[in-house]
Amino acid sequence: MSEWAAKRFWNEANVTDVAASHGIALDGRPVKTPAKAPLIVPTRALALAIADEWNAVGEWIDPLAMPMTRSANAAIDKVAHQHSEVADMIAAYGETDLLCHRATTPEELVLRQAEEWDPLLDWADSKLGVRLRPTPGVMPAPQDATALRRLRARVHAQDNFALTALHDLVALSGSLVIGLAALEGGQDTDVLWEKSRLDEAWQAELWGADDEADALAATKRAAFMHAREFFCLVSENSC
Repeated sequence: MSEWAAKRFWNEANVTDVAASHGIALDGRPVKTPAKAPLIVPTRALALAIADEWNAVGEWIDPLAMPMTRSANAAIDKVAHQHSEVADMIAAYGETDLLCHRATTPEELVLRQAEEWDPLLDWADSKLGVRLRPTPGVMPAPQDATALRRLRARVHAQDNFALTALHDLVALSGSLVIGLAALEGGQDTDVLWEKSRLDEAWQAELWGADDEADALAATKRAAFMHAREFFCLVSENSC
């Protein structure tokens, strides 16, 4: 949002209809992205959320308090111009998915990982037609080539806005399966996030909580929840 002065200069933000899409106007002036592209989004629900962010601005603009605007900007200015590259980067997580890397000891952690993560691998098998194989340790094991091709096709099929959300869901969780489950599985987002933090939770149980680590985890959790909400608004899904 570098093209705007830091100080608020408008009275009201409103949603405008642009063909089959929607824009945001500040006192009738169309909002643009940092790259000066029109800020046009695919759903009215997302446009209303972005307009709400602009209406909530106080005397000074704080981009960090405007996550929907920032994600829409990323979809338009970045992902739209690098869709294939971004999709390939996300799809690569299938080769080293968090859910496939299992502890060998202690037994309690081994059992907990199986209890929490196996159902997600089963979901990917039944819903996506993809069976990823767990492996002991941190070194990746080769996954089935057909499974990886199917995952890649599914990622590439996402539009620019959905891919923006999926990027954050996968990068924050370390799991392509968890990211796709957040988009398509109808599963509780909090539960998915907690499953992605299983190893960290185990360490905290052993050694105690760390304030700095907890603060970082809270920031990542908020970003994960935002990415899911952004996708829901993009897809007009009740989620």
